[in-house]
Amino acid sequence: MKITAAVLDTIGAVGPFADTQPMRIAALDLAPPRDGELLVKIDACGLCHSDLSVVNGDRPRPMPMAIGHEAAATVLESSPGSSFAPGDRVVLAFLPACGKCPTCASGQGYLCAAGAAANGAGLLMRGGSRLEENGHAVHHHMGVSAFATHAVIDERSAVKIPSDIAPEIAALFGCAVLTGVGAVFNTAAVRPGESVALYGLGGVGLAALLGALAAGAQPVIAVDPVAAKRDLALELGATAAVHPDDAAATIAALTNGGADVAIESVGRAKVLADAYKSTRRGGRTITVGLPNPAEMLEIPAVSLVGDGKTLMGSYMGSSIPSRDIPRYIALWRAGRLPVERLLTSTSPLSDINHLLDELASGRAIRQVMLP
Repeated sequence: MKITAAVLDTIGAVGPFADTQPMRIAALDLAPPRDGELLVKIDACGLCHSDLSVVNGDRPRPMPMAIGHEAAATVLESSPGSSFAPGDRVVLAFLPACGKCPTCASGQGYLCAAGAAANGAGLLMRGGSRLEENGHAVHHHMGVSAFATHAVIDERSAVKIPSDIAPEIAALFGCAVLTGVGAVFNTAAVRPGESVALYGLGGVGLAALLGALAAGAQPVIAVDPVAAKRDLALELGATAAVHPDDAAATIAALTNGGADVAIESVGRAKVLADAYKSTRRGGRTITVGLPNPAEMLEIPAVSLVGDGKTLMGSYMGSSIPSRDIPRYIALWRAGRLPVERLLTSTSPLSDINHLLDELASGRAIRQVMLP
């Protein structure tokens, strides 16, 4: 079938993207789904910093590629015997887990080697691409390629959701909420009364803020250079929201020397080093940011033992999407995760390059496109 999608031809674009136009809206051919795959209509797709990182070259990927990994969709076609049926509403998860490898067997499907390999190669888990333009293959992004009217995905990339959730809200659960809240609940395992410092207040960082508050953390200190984001953090319930220049002193004063947990979502080695430094002796530093592969982290090696600190990576919020997305939706319904506050705007897919500029400037939190 013919679909419309946002395609990136080369990485390393520089802004303003409204002028350089790295993303183009193209007519692509989408092949039918194979066994174990779904044809879905994309209802809403969110723009994440991980998408920008592909565009600017921080996350090298094979080109050309149909970008986008955070979305809500409706199933149009499924395989015989599938647990999905036409009409099902779903949130798309950006790492399909094979369910058979050692990491999947240990409950760490978010680290599935087969899923990661397929994503890195721009292919689906069942092999190959279902996208073509003029007879030439177009790569998939994170098994989803959500900046499009339709997609073929592995059914392991889909999680059923209730039909009454607005698509622009549902989409946020696929990455921002899954990653940010998951980092709090799963990776850091924040306990009531623990202090949490959050470095970076984009979609993931503010979702982590919501998760920290839902977990009963106190105090919760938000760090970001953008004043509007700090103001929103305070509105959402942060104890304090400060510029990075003031972070060390504020965290030390409010936590009696250092945070129990620091969560970094910026994707810069220097910011991660600052977050690690702000963590108390015996504390936990969690990083969900994805820096350029060339960046190297420098911390005092002795501090890991001498200060008993823990430094942990958190991919996809250490989440099992089929387990955690329904839980987070339940918390949202109960008013404990006001995810709708993360939504900056809704726009047509044709605005993609302008939206990249808004994201890169720090003005936007989560911009959702309605294809």
